[in-house]
Amino acid sequence: MISGQRTAMGGSMPFRPAVIATTAAVALSWASPALAHGVSGGDAAFLASASGWQIGPYLYLGAKHMVTGYDHLLFLVGVVFFLTSMRDVALYVTMFSLGHSLTLLTGVLAHIHLSPHLVDAVIGLSVVYKAIDNLGGFRQLGLNFDPRFAVLGFGLAHGFGLATKLQDLQLSADGLVPNMVAFNVGVELGQILALSFILLLMTWWRSHPAFSRQAVAANVVLMVAGFVLFQYQLIGYFTE
Repeated sequence: MISGQRTAMGGSMPFRPAVIATTAAVALSWASPALAHGVSGGDAAFLASASGWQIGPYLYLGAKHMVTGYDHLLFLVGVVFFLTSMRDVALYVTMFSLGHSLTLLTGVLAHIHLSPHLVDAVIGLSVVYKAIDNLGGFRQLGLNFDPRFAVLGFGLAHGFGLATKLQDLQLSADGLVPNMVAFNVGVELGQILALSFILLLMTWWRSHPAFSRQAVAANVVLMVAGFVLFQYQLIGYFTE
């Protein structure tokens, strides 16, 4: 395990499976159409009608989608929550980027279509996984996942999540490859911007004595949010 991936209680934080049941029950009452996250409005209209090379707009829209993508941001918060070494941050974020870049590009360019609801449900579970990992839950249950490959694997799901949003718009084949590369670069730029803000906030938070105690509650909230995303997407899958 990378040295930075530790719980706030030095790896011995107690974890009760009942927490999962409680947060799941709370999550069932929180679903709302406002949780839908995709490309809409003027952005969707532009992408649906644009053809040819549109490098600048696709760069902007890729960055915008990442910065406003709460599902991606929640996962990133979980990933870097206990990372104090910039080397570890770079490693984990690179694994995540490799995953979502691969499936974003192949999903759109190779026309690999998956159910958006099921993909987004897995993305919700990625947030749940990271919160449980941060709480030391898997170790308490005797499970040992390599967090690096878990982040890479969930990165693949996040990339398909991005791809499904674009596939719904029936993008023009004219200039599709350079536009998708530009969109992916924009996603990475947006991720760097969002991650910079997250790291500044986490550094400030860790400087306070109450961080260790508050970290437990924060990761429980993170887990609740993941369950909310998960069950909302399942409801969407079975009702649409």
